[in-house]
Amino acid sequence: MSQSTNNLASYIWSLADLLRGDFKQSQYGRIILPFTLLRRLECVFSERKAKVLAELERIEAMALPEEAKEKLLLRASGLSFYNTSKMDLSTLGASGIKDNLESYIQCFSKDAREIFEHFKFGEFIGQLADANLLYKAVQQVKGADLRPETVSNHDMGWVMLR
Repeated sequence: MSQSTNNLASYIWSLADLLRGDFKQSQYGRIILPFTLLRRLECVFSERKAKVLAELERIEAMALPEEAKEKLLLRASGLSFYNTSKMDLSTLGASGIKDNLESYIQCFSKDAREIFEHFKFGEFIGQLADANLLYKAVQQVKGADLRPETVSNHDMGWVMLR
């Protein structure tokens, strides 16, 4: 693992310091990993977001079935996922952050949402909000530069495994 990858992993996993006291150590990964994935997806998708939002506007008027809509949005994204929210981690805001974050995640394509559901991330979002840690966690995660040109998929795997 390169020094920059090691530094990034340390930065991401330092979120555990925020969780200490309110969460069990065994829960850290179930919070940190989905947050990291969320940030990575956001960084990978950022350049394509405007195109997907424009396509969404175009196809909403067509009253298509959900399956057809998903296929068109996937094609517009050029990836295996998309997000139709106008928000991102930097625009969720402190007020209403729990609802905003949940809405943001629900705007991902079905396959991406299933990953967050697998981690039961919604439950942890609620627990973080109850502990007044959700905004702080989002602020820390959004600071990670996980763009593909900065962090390769290979290095991203090392960051996640640390």
